[in-house]
Amino acid sequence: MNLGITNKRVIVLASSKGLGKATALQFAKEGAKILISSRNEEELKKTADELKIVSNNQEVYYAVCDVTKENDIKLLFETATKKLGGVDILVNNAGGPTPGGFEQVTDEDWNAAFEKNLLSYIRTIRLALPFMKKQNFGRIVNISSSSTKEVLDGLILSNTFRLGMVGLSKSIAREYAGQNILINTVGPGRIQTDRVTELDQIAAEKNNITLDEVREGFKRVIPAGRYGAPEEFANIIVFLCSEANTYMTGQNLVVDGGMLKAL
Repeated sequence: MNLGITNKRVIVLASSKGLGKATALQFAKEGAKILISSRNEEELKKTADELKIVSNNQEVYYAVCDVTKENDIKLLFETATKKLGGVDILVNNAGGPTPGGFEQVTDEDWNAAFEKNLLSYIRTIRLALPFMKKQNFGRIVNISSSSTKEVLDGLILSNTFRLGMVGLSKSIAREYAGQNILINTVGPGRIQTDRVTELDQIAAEKNNITLDEVREGFKRVIPAGRYGAPEEFANIIVFLCSEANTYMTGQNLVVDGGMLKAL
């Protein structure tokens, strides 16, 4: 299958590690031009150098960007214009919001989660669309969470704002499908990342058991019998953003090894 990604111009947010890094790497392997971003310049440079070596693709650039700061996002797209010549593909990503139940999170936590996990996506899409409309081609994937299908106890902020992201994606997917701009949401289940390790550690401490016991418990309820690898998640995003996908838009997918029972 020809994915048609060679020389496509791609921005991947929050991509110095975890799912963002894995996604950027898969795009780089396909010959795309990549702009990665995060708040830590040292980590970004290290990741960019690594991606160039592993993918044998020198068209990997980086820009420091705190997604909660509007001006940082504007500067990110200015860098994309200078380094890539524009934007064909946008992969929105941001770290998860503060864990906690309703009584544990504050107004500050609510505001921070809105800015990081919903408003940042709105701002990046707003800046990407003019490029995509002009060239009559665009692909956007908004990385979300399995909480969009089945709420997660102790993660009320994620349960709230990730669903807002799904509503946003579905709405604009319908608005722009006629201009060959396809927009989907993809959420991870138990994918082996630092974020999942953090949540597993919280569960271990809460239940007074070991981290390994938490992981074994999850593996028993995942039909695939294991946690997913970041590159498995990334492959789904690459397909959705490719020219091989010409008709799937407005969908909310979860990559979870069959764990969720929700339809």
